[in-house]
Amino acid sequence: MKDTNRKRIVLAIFLVAISASCVVAQDWPQWRGPNRDGKVTGFTAPQTWPTELKQKWSVPVGQGDATPALVGDKLYVFTRQGEDEVTMCLDAGSGKELWIEKYAAQAVTGAAARHPGPRSSPAVTDGKVVTLGVGGVLSCLDAAGGKLLWRKDPFPKVVPRFFTAASPIIVDGMCIAQQGGQGNGAVIAYDLATGNEKWRWGQEGPDYGSPVLVTVEGTKQIVTPTEKGLVGLGAADGKLLWQLPFAPVKMSYNAATPIVDGQTIIYAGKGRGTKALKIEKGADGFAAKELWSNADLAVQFNTPVLRDGFLYGLSDSGNLFCINAKTGQTAWKDETPRDKGGFGPVVSAGACLMALPSSSELIVFKPSDKGYSELAKIKVSATAIYAHPVVAGNRIYIKDQDNVTLLTLD
Repeated sequence: MKDTNRKRIVLAIFLVAISASCVVAQDWPQWRGPNRDGKVTGFTAPQTWPTELKQKWSVPVGQGDATPALVGDKLYVFTRQGEDEVTMCLDAGSGKELWIEKYAAQAVTGAAARHPGPRSSPAVTDGKVVTLGVGGVLSCLDAAGGKLLWRKDPFPKVVPRFFTAASPIIVDGMCIAQQGGQGNGAVIAYDLATGNEKWRWGQEGPDYGSPVLVTVEGTKQIVTPTEKGLVGLGAADGKLLWQLPFAPVKMSYNAATPIVDGQTIIYAGKGRGTKALKIEKGADGFAAKELWSNADLAVQFNTPVLRDGFLYGLSDSGNLFCINAKTGQTAWKDETPRDKGGFGPVVSAGACLMALPSSSELIVFKPSDKGYSELAKIKVSATAIYAHPVVAGNRIYIKDQDNVTLLTLD
């Protein structure tokens, strides 16, 4: 009898562990997911896609283009309500508000006024939520109750032309964010626990793309687009390791996030194509060597996803495309424009890829270098969408112009 009870206890612990790991596997705790690469885990695509998804709940949360963060059974949403920027914690199953924290936000003016809400996605780790507002205000909150732990605004009212859009990253107990504007900004690392500044690199201001983490020869590097190019900074001390010019031309921006493939960095920008670099360490330090360049395809306000050696994205002209990530050669380009503004994230999910243009049609297609093959096209909102879909299990969370909605496949 004792052996039977012991076996039952062990089995129960095992099942709890498996359950907990499944929840963690399906988290979306920061910009572009757990590894900042647009890849969803724990998703099983249906054999036949439905013509519509089932709505479980929908709640008004305020304006904004920031993708919510999902951690366990909590959904963290960053929006604008009236004159305030607001961080809300919702129960992911019911949409019920658990807590809210707010502060007076900078007015969004000029052409950017059409998008007054925040664009930067929250980062959640170690029981903390970090947000970066349209005016460059960086906040750290207690994830359990929403208490403000610290807030930093080193460049008051100094922002890029279309306001702040880069999402913060958390590395080794530090929150790293780009603040300020063109000609007067910096990449700054803060101690996540205290808010104390650890290091600052201020040779160039921010544009709109977000930083990623790369490790080369044992050295962790923060690779990020800036107003004039692409840089690699030592994650431990912020020292410049390498730098490449990639200045925007005419009506273009450095708005994409670098894509990491081992020591290879892939980046793109309207009017400048898509390029791949290999980060190498030599006798004189680190250097970036160009591997290939595709002048025909580039992105504007989204970042391609890398899957099985191929890049899938939405071009600056709104066409879905596929590039061989080893050679840079175009595999295919779909001729149907999906989004004239070049908006529309692509995520890799199970046996499929999902694109979500601002038209609010979720486009599901096969990951293949042989040509575009559509599996489904499903309307998921009546208003425009500029945030990523957050996919977890059979659930898809959608942040549209004013609401967050939970849709399911069954």
